[in-house]
Amino acid sequence: MLFVQIKSTTAYKLRFQIEFNFRDAKQFWGLEDFMNLSQTAVTNAANLAFFMVNLSHHLLADFRLLNPDSGILDLQAHYRGFRYVREILKMLPEMPEPILLTQIFAKLTSLGRIHNVSTGVEPS
Repeated sequence: MLFVQIKSTTAYKLRFQIEFNFRDAKQFWGLEDFMNLSQTAVTNAANLAFFMVNLSHHLLADFRLLNPDSGILDLQAHYRGFRYVREILKMLPEMPEPILLTQIFAKLTSLGRIHNVSTGVEPS
């Protein structure tokens, strides 16, 4: 009986964290939007959404060292901009100077963010 009581107390303490993870999975990582019919597809979609919640929280902890007010949407905008810059650079005949490259990354990774960016380089 004591084991059941300890187990349920621990689960109750984790209740809000579990609810926040479900909210993040639905709001940011598509758990609410997927349309799957088979059990395997549903399991895969749910596991992918919760994996992204865990990964984003890990990345956000590092990201907040320089950008303390940032959230998941800021993190998504940063990595989306980073991806765009990489794809654009592949099309250029030669790489720009390092200082210009830093300014390009600073400008494009700050687009779409909610909170101000702190990169050390001010985008012009």
